Amino acid sequence: MTAADPLVCVVYCSTATRAFSGAELAGLLTVSRANNEAQDITGLLLYRDREFIQILEGQRDAVDALMAKISADPRHEDVRVLLREPLHARRFAAWTMGYQPLVAPTPDEQEGYRDSFDDLRVGDHDMIGRALMELTMWFRVREGSRV
Repeated sequence: MTAADPLVCVVYCSTATRAFSGAELAGLLTVSRANNEAQDITGLLLYRDREFIQILEGQRDAVDALMAKISADPRHEDVRVLLREPLHARRFAAWTMGYQPLVAPTPDEQEGYRDSFDDLRVGDHDMIGRALMELTMWFRVREGSRV
């Protein structure tokens, strides 16, 4: 990291133009992980019902170039940056792209149920930050249990 090209974190959401199969997602992850490693980009990808939320970390120029590529990708529509902030230390230093498919909540969820995925998409800055921390912790715990 240099003062001229500092680390940044970008969280964006988008809608896939069509549903991705498990095999298509696996192929996307393989290519994306290799590209991210080459650009020293780390992060997390979440996918649910044609919706993507991704957290990207890296040098500002590399992340900006990747966001331009994602925004132009015909497999995405409605690409929206939810959060962009300077980063002092990576949250996902070991992951070129952590991944977790998510299942949408059912209508009969208990009263008071909150969906962090939805909080990321439609929340204000504070809600997005809280949801990001919750999903990060959830993913880390889930990944740790697989080891």
